[in-house]
Amino acid sequence: MELPLSPIEFARRARTLYADREAVIDSEARWTYGEFFDRCDRWSAVLQGLGVRQHDRVAYIAPNTHAQLESFYSVPQIGAVVVPINYRLTPADFVYLINHSGSRVVCAHTDLLDAVDSIRSELPQVEHFVALECSRVGWLDYETAIADAPPKFVRPEIAENDLLSINYTSGTTSKPKGVMITHRNAYMNVVGTLIHVSMTCADRYLWTLPMFHANGWTFVWTVTAVGGAHICLRKVEPKAVFQLINQESISLLCAAPTVLIALANAPEELLHDVRRGVRVVTAGAPPAAATIERIEGDLGWEVTQAYGMTETAPFILIGEPREEHRKLSPKDRAVIKARQGVELVTSGELRVVDPEGLEVPRDGKTLGEIVVRGNVVMKGYYQDPEATAQAMSGGWMHTGDAAVIHPDGYVEIRDRLKDVIISGGENISSVEVEGVLLRHPTIKEVAVVGLPHPKWGEVPHAFVVLRAGASTTEAEIREFARANLAHFKVPNGFTFIPELPKTATGKIQKYVLRGGRAAISRQ
Repeated sequence: MELPLSPIEFARRARTLYADREAVIDSEARWTYGEFFDRCDRWSAVLQGLGVRQHDRVAYIAPNTHAQLESFYSVPQIGAVVVPINYRLTPADFVYLINHSGSRVVCAHTDLLDAVDSIRSELPQVEHFVALECSRVGWLDYETAIADAPPKFVRPEIAENDLLSINYTSGTTSKPKGVMITHRNAYMNVVGTLIHVSMTCADRYLWTLPMFHANGWTFVWTVTAVGGAHICLRKVEPKAVFQLINQESISLLCAAPTVLIALANAPEELLHDVRRGVRVVTAGAPPAAATIERIEGDLGWEVTQAYGMTETAPFILIGEPREEHRKLSPKDRAVIKARQGVELVTSGELRVVDPEGLEVPRDGKTLGEIVVRGNVVMKGYYQDPEATAQAMSGGWMHTGDAAVIHPDGYVEIRDRLKDVIISGGENISSVEVEGVLLRHPTIKEVAVVGLPHPKWGEVPHAFVVLRAGASTTEAEIREFARANLAHFKVPNGFTFIPELPKTATGKIQKYVLRGGRAAISRQ
């Protein structure tokens, strides 16, 4: 007999095997797996009592709290669809995402109640508003409802290709698109992750990654699958991160490169005596080798890079360690780890192809687009068949990422296709230039974009954030770049700015930088 592949199966297993183990820590509150899933069941019963049925959508707007984590079990196990919304967005964004998803219930954290109250009249489909951590007139009190509810609900038949979640893209150049992730998509990503990232019930996972971001890269289920402990962190600040790592004996966390940069550049007093041996999974943008080298060398942590996108549930490549890598110097090993890696065992097939759809040679030089098909590719964009057809043309999911393949099969992203700089007919990878500049001792962060040029069409321009207390000159950085790059790749100009414009998930908004200094000053 076959059972449908679904991440809620991991809940059944954890409840059976790890009921007495610590499952969730959120500030002062602690729950075992038995207690945690009792809460989830009670909230499932409440939702059904409110009239939520199979395939209905339930939206959540919250930071990394126990209630947000509970949503990834309570909602799917009644066959409904969870819609985790980026809580850092504006009320106008909330209106679009809630209405577009057709959510009937909105659950919001205390800090977001005023924002949601200000747009209630613009949410005609929403029937119930739930306050996750407080009481307020006109809102259902989440904790009170759980306490009063029976721990029983009606579990419907759920097919593995049923919709599990709708995860919205950042929408930096157009309206956000709702990525439809199925139960099977998420299950396969969890299994693939566990094959490549060894975890056990002894692991203690720190939630530095937003749970709303591609379902926390499916770690909302991955940690549970092995009976590990979830340690919630509502706001990512280096001081809080290092304190929890030591206090809670953290063994694993996920973080975008921007978070790693912030941690690596934290004040020395925070880095002193920080727990070593922490494993880090990084994704979301290509990390520089210098960042990986600093994290592994200064903190004694181990970094594994993964690559994917919301549309692929999200991992399709991972930096698979090989025995020959152990013989490399730390600097050379960091260069290998900065590559995006190889296919996960369960993700499906990945190719790097030229404009005619032919695979590029494995020479580490020829640029092509990453395309993928297989177990983790989304069902499509919600209510957007045109965008779905465009993204999946020819039977492959087109990522829009430009990459090369090395002779050993490792894929290395060189840029977003739209971000490749073509200067005088030469292709320049902004990621490559950024990686070199980040080795300069004064540079904390850098982003390189192509700006118009009357002779060359466009030329690379670097926007530089210096480390605290550091100083340098444009001439010094240019000389450093000329010593480490082909001269045509050296930025034509440098702009020093206090911070880079970023999305709420830490991705650098290069379109803002291409808009020039006026656009940056408005951020």
